Amino acid sequence: MDATLVATLTTPPGDGFEAELADVAWLEVRADLVGDLPPEPLRARFHGKLLYTLRSRAEGGVWEGSVERRKRRLLDAAERFDLIDLECSRDLSPDVLKAIPAQKRVISWHGAAASPAGLKATFEKMSAADAHLYKLVPTASQSGEEIPALLLLDSLKRRDVAAFSVGPIGAWTRLIAPRLGAPVVYGALGDVPGAPGQITLRRLRKDFGLPALPPVQRLFGVVGNPVLHSLSPRLHNTAYRELGLPFLYLPFHVESFGDFWLEVVEGGALEQIGMPLRGLSVTTPHKEAALAVAAAASPRAELVGAANTLVNHQEVWEAETTDLEGVVMPLRARGIDLATRRAAVVGMGGAGRAAAEGLAVAGAQVTLVNRSTENGQRAADLLKLPFVPLDEFEPSAFDLIVHATSLGRGAGEPLPFPLDGLRPGTVVVDLVYKAEPTPLLAAAAARGLTVVDGREVLVYQALGQFRWMTGREMPLPTALRIVGLAEAPEDIP
Repeated sequence: MDATLVATLTTPPGDGFEAELADVAWLEVRADLVGDLPPEPLRARFHGKLLYTLRSRAEGGVWEGSVERRKRRLLDAAERFDLIDLECSRDLSPDVLKAIPAQKRVISWHGAAASPAGLKATFEKMSAADAHLYKLVPTASQSGEEIPALLLLDSLKRRDVAAFSVGPIGAWTRLIAPRLGAPVVYGALGDVPGAPGQITLRRLRKDFGLPALPPVQRLFGVVGNPVLHSLSPRLHNTAYRELGLPFLYLPFHVESFGDFWLEVVEGGALEQIGMPLRGLSVTTPHKEAALAVAAAASPRAELVGAANTLVNHQEVWEAETTDLEGVVMPLRARGIDLATRRAAVVGMGGAGRAAAEGLAVAGAQVTLVNRSTENGQRAADLLKLPFVPLDEFEPSAFDLIVHATSLGRGAGEPLPFPLDGLRPGTVVVDLVYKAEPTPLLAAAAARGLTVVDGREVLVYQALGQFRWMTGREMPLPTALRIVGLAEAPEDIP
């Protein structure tokens, strides 16, 4: 079974437009954002259905014209487009319904979070008018508010209703909805989303395998803030498909880990819809909270005071950290003898503490570095390693430096520490990753230093997570290719 992909057009179409629409069935023209584009040039380049949407500001768009002007635009569009989005709160007047036949109507509602009963009542009001599709989109501003849309779909079991939540917190519901009967999945055609949390068409395909909808028996995912940029869904879902595993890996944007744990993990809704959550990768800033909620934890997760992995084994949530391997294994793959290295780890969050412990166990002489003296000293006491404040850090005293802070991520930002004076042969590891080397790694490589990209760190820590979650091995060559590092060193024999 396949989903119907709907491409949301928010900016004028450019080069490559046709290629992006190869498997798209509907093209949604967001007239409130891109203006009233004439459909004829679009039809020359796209052979599916054209959907006209004039989203009002009251429902998340930017349209603020008068009632009469809005009506004229909708009726004019109905003469030229295949489908017309009608907002149930303002567009279902008798003259509009008479002019636009049921087979052309997409009746929509966008509003505040609501209970399952509240959404059901809204649907019953909407469905008083016949339509090709009914679309209900509540806004999720905190964990748990995204669940009712899925429960509505599960209760209705209809093929003419799409329900999901907008906002980063609700983004993952867009991927579950088609497996509960929603016939369409909306994806952003370019980099400008039609609504907060809308996933691009490219990511829908590459990260989640759409439009194909293979069976899903278990859910996994990554929890973080932010998280919608994460490459982890692409890594895990591609490996699932390659190994024939009936699993789906989701991005969970979480503001409050406690709320997420109570409402989503322990709330019972995912079990109710037949897709239980069985494992989580955990990233910034929730690694300490992840350790706190686990019923059991590995000794090394306890030692570093953080967990990047939670797995439900026989109804017991267990915590582990694979951040140690994420740093140590790429270095070993390069033939670097850690026992001869003076290492500094800059940043004492959960990932930094785990990296420091991994390097120390591998034999490196490790020093901890941190902006906050209090947090740095706490990590030093925990790991029994020396600590220096960041403003006293002398990079030239070390031949291996691991960067584990949020500093220096963007172009033009100052580097987290100076590279002047670093000796040839020094290795710089950046746990931050982007689609291309970070400014820190670019500057280090320009000086002829050895660099380890955060994408490679991600792959090596994901290997252990995947094994623990599924009992199978993630194919390493595939994983490196997925993150754009096909030329990275192969694993040690």
